[in-house]
Amino acid sequence: MQILVRAFETFAYGSALRREILSLCWPETARLDAICHYNHVLGEVFGEAIVKLCERSGIPLGSIDLIGSHGQTIYHYPKGGRHAGRALGSTLQIGEPSRIAQRTGITTVADFRPRDMAAGGEGAPLVPYADSVLYRDERLCRTVQNIGGIANLTFLPVGSDAARRFRAEGGPPSKRGQDARDTKICSDEHTTNEVLAFDTGPGNMVIDGMMRLVTKEQRQYDRGGMLAGRGDVHEGLLKEMLRHPFFRRRPPKSTGREEFGQQYCEWLYGRARREGLLPEDMVATATAFTAASIALAYQRFLPRLPDEMILCGGGAHNATLVRMLRQRLAGVGIRATDEFGISVDAKEAVSFALLAYATIRGIANNIPTATGASEPVVLGKIVPGRPV
Repeated sequence: MQILVRAFETFAYGSALRREILSLCWPETARLDAICHYNHVLGEVFGEAIVKLCERSGIPLGSIDLIGSHGQTIYHYPKGGRHAGRALGSTLQIGEPSRIAQRTGITTVADFRPRDMAAGGEGAPLVPYADSVLYRDERLCRTVQNIGGIANLTFLPVGSDAARRFRAEGGPPSKRGQDARDTKICSDEHTTNEVLAFDTGPGNMVIDGMMRLVTKEQRQYDRGGMLAGRGDVHEGLLKEMLRHPFFRRRPPKSTGREEFGQQYCEWLYGRARREGLLPEDMVATATAFTAASIALAYQRFLPRLPDEMILCGGGAHNATLVRMLRQRLAGVGIRATDEFGISVDAKEAVSFALLAYATIRGIANNIPTATGASEPVVLGKIVPGRPV
């Protein structure tokens, strides 16, 4: 299925805002008043980014029908705490959608994960619905491999049911406020037991964390994988890292900063220093960790190796990481979403636009085989824009 991306831009958090958000991700440093405050701050920041993008691209703000906002995850707890004798998974994304809708006047869909958790799922990964719509093929078995902070895959067997049925919807509604009931179809037509998806482990998170540590915060990431490309992988340390219990867990599964965030990076940095590794060796080993954990997930948990891996996310720019993936998954063709008309950086934004579209039309947009939910459900919460 072809998607036309009319405009895309990334607006980075300022350094001070980034520090404040990271402090919210740890129970030891997060304060209730700060969580409350930055939930609304980020809503304003997201809304301002949309206005700015429209101004720069010449797209009238009033021509936009719908916004899909994932929000900023500050805590993801799929294992859950106990209540009334059972475990309840939970998650928290901030970036108040009421602020986005008020700032832009556009109906906003946000907070996608909790409904899947309410149905017994892990609330992640969410993009398999969009992946199935966009990339299933009649001849090729594919995976869509996102390498963001965390790496996750969607396994797409041969066939294109979701894409075909999505096309039958006739595309986005022509005007805001169109009755979703006119085009609602059964949720089981948009899901399939064949699609698998799960987090494979760290993507850029550990690489970036090591870059900050070895450069004393002077560099936030390894541009193009250049530093890793000059280093040597410490195979002994890599084997130790791959013994992390997450890699033995069977899907559905998800992970985040709670397992591979700052504390993990500080442990790895200390362990690497004791081994006498140079900075470039540390980053090379962290990069190999991402590549090896992805390859391990393919070999352990997929019904078969795919014909093609379609890369997206910031990690797709890391030439050293891509080279390591090619070495570990020989025989799998590796392409990027750019070849399909969506840049590797825009892919997640496009995915949440599609998820928001499904939500507003009342179409189930989780895939239970990916999240572990007991049934297909409609994800997200809808905040109306200004009255027509």
